[in-house]
Amino acid sequence: MATALQMSPQLEQIHGELKDNFRALSNGFQRLDKIKDSNRQSKQLEELTGKMRECKRLIKEFDRETKDEESKNPPEVNKQLNDEKQSMIKELNSYVALRKTFMNSLGNKRVELFDMGAGGSEPIAEENVQMASAMSNQELIDAGMKTMDETDQVIERSKKVVEQTIEVGTQTAVPLKGQTEQMGRIVNELDTIQFSIKKASQLVKEIGRQVATDKCIMLFLFLIVCGVIAIIVVKIVNPNNKDIRDIPGLAPPAPSRRLLYLRNTEHFA
Repeated sequence: MATALQMSPQLEQIHGELKDNFRALSNGFQRLDKIKDSNRQSKQLEELTGKMRECKRLIKEFDRETKDEESKNPPEVNKQLNDEKQSMIKELNSYVALRKTFMNSLGNKRVELFDMGAGGSEPIAEENVQMASAMSNQELIDAGMKTMDETDQVIERSKKVVEQTIEVGTQTAVPLKGQTEQMGRIVNELDTIQFSIKKASQLVKEIGRQVATDKCIMLFLFLIVCGVIAIIVVKIVNPNNKDIRDIPGLAPPAPSRRLLYLRNTEHFA
């Protein structure tokens, strides 16, 4: 089946590595069934688990390469590659199930060893039963009371630890709350300062505009005053200047008014 598949060199390499790992897993589980020592079985299972992880990684790589080459291959080749991938996944799952079976069997053996004790010694539970049977009723009561006292002491110590933990948490929460409130006040103050800075900037701009306007007005008035002074000076220096004759207050009296005055005088004479 594998020889009939049309694969790129990279896919053939991954496929070959997977087949080698599957053969190693098959041989490993066959040897594992013959091993009786639990420690050796554990080591063998660890090695086989590593092989299965490698197989999982190679299957993912095989799937990624298959998807990359999907557009280049015809549909029947893509179907064959996908079937081969599914087959390898099923084979890997069978080894995973086999590993789980061996792990459960190994765990049961270890439980039996713990129950029986190491080195063929007598069971601990049996020793406890023998010790209890050798004790009198008063001794059993005293032992039970002692155990209860010890348990009460442990509970009291646990309660103290819990109370101390709660107290420390409360003491820590108070400063944290104060710091949180302080941080809130600082944030509010920063917002107020920022707002004040914006208002001050706007006020400075308005004052600057007003000052500029006042300067322009003062400059205009200064020019007017200078012009008036210049006209007065020119009039004083040259009173017959025709250019300033029509200016109110500076022009000489009209000659027609003088002629009218003369005529009126002659008439009354």
